[in-house]
Amino acid sequence: MTPKLHRRDGSAVWVPETTVAVLDRAVRERPHTVAMVAGELALTYSEYGCAVDRLASRLALAGERGGTVAIILHNMAATAIAMFAAQKAGRVAATLNPDYTAAELRPLLSDAAPCAVIAIPAVLERLGNAVASDVLVLPVEDDLSFLASLSGNAALELEPPRPNDLATLQFTGGTTGRAKGVELTHRAVATNIAQREAVLPTQFGDERVLCFMPMFHSFAAAMCVHLAAYTAGTLVILPRYRPDWVVEAIASHAVTRLPAGPTVFNGLVGYEGLTREGTRSLRCAYSGSAPLAAETLTRWEALTGVPIFEGYGQSEAGPILTYYGPGMAVKPGAVGPPLPLTELRIAAPAGDAGEVLTRGPQIMRGYRGLPEETAAALEDGWLHTGDIGRIDENGDLHIADRKKDMVLVSGYNVFPREVDEALMAHPQVAAAACVGVPDSYRGERLVAFVVPREGGAVCAEACAKWLEQRLVRYKQPAEYRFTNALPQTAARKIDKQALKVLAMEEARDVA
Repeated sequence: MTPKLHRRDGSAVWVPETTVAVLDRAVRERPHTVAMVAGELALTYSEYGCAVDRLASRLALAGERGGTVAIILHNMAATAIAMFAAQKAGRVAATLNPDYTAAELRPLLSDAAPCAVIAIPAVLERLGNAVASDVLVLPVEDDLSFLASLSGNAALELEPPRPNDLATLQFTGGTTGRAKGVELTHRAVATNIAQREAVLPTQFGDERVLCFMPMFHSFAAAMCVHLAAYTAGTLVILPRYRPDWVVEAIASHAVTRLPAGPTVFNGLVGYEGLTREGTRSLRCAYSGSAPLAAETLTRWEALTGVPIFEGYGQSEAGPILTYYGPGMAVKPGAVGPPLPLTELRIAAPAGDAGEVLTRGPQIMRGYRGLPEETAAALEDGWLHTGDIGRIDENGDLHIADRKKDMVLVSGYNVFPREVDEALMAHPQVAAAACVGVPDSYRGERLVAFVVPREGGAVCAEACAKWLEQRLVRYKQPAEYRFTNALPQTAARKIDKQALKVLAMEEARDVA
């Protein structure tokens, strides 16, 4: 049954049954509105819908219904088209980081077992024979050539996806070093879009959303791609974040919604081109993926007069669980109350900090091919988030720490064990352990402690060069420290808490 939702003013919120219905409504009701702008390319909703239909018809001929389409593209119109087309074809959209090395991509593709791969040529070259010969491969050089390649495809009459069908396979890190594929149904993703609308109301047909966050990430999919389509607004796509590009795009496209991570806001408040006049079109900004410093929030609002609403979530939760919205008493350091239809509780006595548990219609079905990890994460019907927090007397969530061994670098989850294992594969490294320390710009940065092999010689430059071939840039340590031994706990395990203290003490000495 489709749930009923209302905004704070009492008006009803449309709750779609599938992600496909979101785009279909925009195409039907605003066909001539500009749907996407990417560089020199501008597509109306009619053109957007036509491209999706043609690609969906081609994907429907690949594999079986319910198969996965791996989408490995940079920020471009083709990424959004491919996401909706895969789902319209009754397939599952799996967006992967195009900057990943072949070593990082291969296990993800193995888990996804795609029936089709849509990727930039550099990725396909990097993968070589890692893609099975019976898989449909669609290279995407640029948006214009991609759209031209679809022009000859006939749009077939396709059976629409059902609410309980899988819509998305979103890969997220794992504490064991293995990435996990989060399976989300159409109902989960579509309901989460409506849950956000209830708290963060928009104006249908009159929104312009700026997207420079990586489109393969769940935050950008939710707060950029889906948000723009739900509002029948314009998605303005930038290839990546640069403060001058962002400020220029806000002014030239009259952007109304600005989703970003704390690292971006940290950078923008220090950029001299950010002015109240240049941001006058903005109605609000959305922050997520990591806590926003109170100082950044204060400086941003002083410079622009625009509110930043903070929220919290994770890929396993569709991905949003909490958000502050207009009319709410925002508290610095808090991430808001739970969205409608969402329950939160803390696995600790009232008032104390403990693991955040949650349940609601947006929660994942499970992890792809990992029944034991799924059972542990969804124990008794509650998602165990792995984050430590508390709920205050007003019901607002405060995130205190992470239960998982995870470092959040510029909004990206980095699991140190994956980096440790990559470093220890170096023939001159006997042991390695990475920890995260606070960083005023990135949120956190990774520090690697390395023990060279006896008689061996290894330096920071050699470690960095080794990891360049194995890990994407944001997973690579910001600094290396070499030592004769790593501290151990009584159980003879590497004492990462001791390393973290040491890393922070040495950082203060340098400062």
